[in-house]
Amino acid sequence: MIITRTPIEGVAIIDLELRSDDRGFFARSFDTAEFAAAGLEPMVDQCNISGNHKAGTLRGMHFQIAPHPEAKLVRCIRGSLLDVIVDMRPDSPTRLQHVAVELSAENRRSFYVPPYFAHAYLTLEDDTEALYQVSGAYAPAAERGLRFDDPALGIDWPLAITTISAKDAAWPLLDADGQLVARESVNA
Repeated sequence: MIITRTPIEGVAIIDLELRSDDRGFFARSFDTAEFAAAGLEPMVDQCNISGNHKAGTLRGMHFQIAPHPEAKLVRCIRGSLLDVIVDMRPDSPTRLQHVAVELSAENRRSFYVPPYFAHAYLTLEDDTEALYQVSGAYAPAAERGLRFDDPALGIDWPLAITTISAKDAAWPLLDADGQLVARESVNA
């Protein structure tokens, strides 16, 4: 694995180090010791797969707060997507800054999302699938989210959002101080 740090502390892009021969290739996509040595949360409690029918599908921007924060390792295993994370750590000097990375089945890249980072992705082609390794279980009471189009975030999505859940579309905008605004629960 090749672990590349980003300008935001704790965020990393992981590329495969392919070992190729006449059969094809072999590569390690996750290693507890290498993650720990790089300062990344190596715990994996669950793995999830997300299938998306159409390009322009947006999932997110979700994160969980204490006592259930979670780290994620996201990889696109079919098609392509733009994966975006936003630093929501309260005392971080990079709070509300984001990192965007294109993940695809072709580039085999993955994106490490630390705890307290809002996470979303936009599919760039039809029939895109993503695989998540997650450090904790989903805890609805700890879930928070951001609006994908919040002007305070300045995210430049490369495609129009054509499909989004009611829950993700209903997250409120940040207030004037960049703080989360409470909202009533929305199902989906």
